[in-house]
Amino acid sequence: MTFKAKGMREMLKVAIIGLGDVSFIHRKAIEESTVAELVAVCDINPTKHELYRDTPFYTQIDDLLKKQSLDVVHICLPHDLHVPVAKQVIHHGIAVFLEKPVGLNYKEAYELADEVTRLKAKVGVCFQNRYNKSVKVLKEKLASEDYGQLVAVKGLVAWGRPLSYYTSKPWRGMMARAGGGTIINQAIHTYDLMQYLAGDIVDVKASLSNMTGYPIEVEDTAVAQINFSDGVHGFAMSTNAYAANSSVELQVILERSKFTIKDYQLYETTDLGKVCIAEDKVSTKSKSYYGPSHQEAIDAFYQALLTETTDYITVQNALPSMIMLDLMKQSSKTGKRISKGDYLHDS
Repeated sequence: MTFKAKGMREMLKVAIIGLGDVSFIHRKAIEESTVAELVAVCDINPTKHELYRDTPFYTQIDDLLKKQSLDVVHICLPHDLHVPVAKQVIHHGIAVFLEKPVGLNYKEAYELADEVTRLKAKVGVCFQNRYNKSVKVLKEKLASEDYGQLVAVKGLVAWGRPLSYYTSKPWRGMMARAGGGTIINQAIHTYDLMQYLAGDIVDVKASLSNMTGYPIEVEDTAVAQINFSDGVHGFAMSTNAYAANSSVELQVILERSKFTIKDYQLYETTDLGKVCIAEDKVSTKSKSYYGPSHQEAIDAFYQALLTETTDYITVQNALPSMIMLDLMKQSSKTGKRISKGDYLHDS
C-alpha cells in the first residue's frame, strides 16, 4: 500500500466481516478514525443489513473480497473462523485486524503466524488492553528496575454469564467452535497481560470446571498456577459463575513494591500506603468490560500500515497467550503440571 501525506492521500478502505456484539466498537473506531473509512460489511445473516443501511452489504466473503477494493478487513467472527478467514483475506493482499483469540489453539495460531511471515502480510490482533494507560505505566515501572526483580503476578476475572449468553449464540458453548469458555472468551486479555508483564511461560498447573451446571461443553471457571522465567510465580483465576461483572484485577509484586490494577486504576503499595498513580479513561461507547482502548489499538494498526512499520500487536506477539490456554487445558485434562517445552516438542 502506498499513500500520500495526510490531507493529500486516500483514506484506508476498511470492511468488517462478522456483525456480532463486538463489531459495534470496531465500527465506532473506524468511523472516528481520521485515516480510514468503512466501505463495506459482511455477515451471513442478511437482516444485519438494517444496521448498515448506507454501507454496501455482503453475505459471502468471496463476493466482498472480489468486488470491493480494500486495504483492511476487521474480523469479528466466532473463534473457529478467525484463522481460515484471516488466511483467505491476506491471500488477497489485504491487511487484517483480528479480534481475539487468534485461533482455537496454539497450533492454529502458529500456522497463521507462519502464513503471515510467508506472505509478508499485516495482521494485527485486538489485545486492546495493552494500550490502557494503567498497563503502559505499569510496564514502564517494571522496565525501570527501580523496584527490584519481579516476584509474582496475579490475574483475577470474576464475571457472570446467564444461560441465555450461550443459548443465544450456541457456538460459545461448543468446544469445537469456541476453543474454550472463560479462559478464551473473557479472561484471555488478562492472561495476555500476565505474560506481557512477566515474560516467558515455563509451565502450568490448572483446573477447569463448569460451576454453573449449564449444558455447555466449555468451562465456565478456571484456576491456574503458572511459572514464568526467572522464577516469577503466577496465579490466575477466571469465572463466568459470578452474579455480575466484577472489576478485573491484575497485580505484580516486586522486591521493593507492589502494583495493582483494579477499577481502571493503577495503585502502588509501599510501606507508606496505597497511592493511585495512573487511571484509564473509561469508554462510554461500549460495554465497560471491553476496556477503553480499542480506538488506540486500531489507530496504532492503521498508522503502522501507513508508515510501513510493525508497531502493533502482531500474531507472533499473541502466541504466548495461546500457549498458556493450551497448557491450562492439557493440565486440567491430565491432572498434571505441563511444561511449555515438553508441550511444544510433542505438538
